[in-house]
Amino acid sequence: MSGRLVYVVGPSGAGKDSVMAWARERCAPGAGGPPVLFAHRYITRAATAGGENHVALSQAEFQARLDAGLFALHWDSHGLRYGVGCEIDLWLAAGCTVVVNGSRAYLDTAVRRYEGLEPVLVHVADAVLRERLRARGREDEDEIERRLERGRGLAACAHPRLALVDNGAELARAGRALLDILTGRAGWAGQGRMGKAG
Repeated sequence: MSGRLVYVVGPSGAGKDSVMAWARERCAPGAGGPPVLFAHRYITRAATAGGENHVALSQAEFQARLDAGLFALHWDSHGLRYGVGCEIDLWLAAGCTVVVNGSRAYLDTAVRRYEGLEPVLVHVADAVLRERLRARGREDEDEIERRLERGRGLAACAHPRLALVDNGAELARAGRALLDILTGRAGWAGQGRMGKAG
């Protein structure tokens, strides 16, 4: 693997998708350095469901691709199935920086497949996350507290290359922190050193 694989995780409500979208818009081709490519996820969720720009598959389609070995990474979460295609191996072999919208629960498995993987955790303080989840209106107080507890376990993940991006303030600040990681301006990136951004 001659390129870099950046694996972005974060609890629901932390704004991971928004931070990634901000950085993606500013990863202009030809801006110098290796290309930064964002992998689409294949998900058993309708294309009209909103959120990220994903490839919608039926359960049967997903299983057929899985059986054919067409996913580099795959996991199940909250009743949905997620896959990242083997095309990322070609991108990495070409020296690109590849960004994956990942799952914390799958991180250890992903690291076993890609030893040089660089995880990034998008996080916010509990108080901010609690208010965001309340404003969303999808869960009651008990469900919100359980989600916060899961988020604390996420924040406690240990990895020698883990970078933290704080999205508790304005989106542009967190977006710039992720962009610096992706473009190698964060110092630690690709060096196998611990570091924080944000």
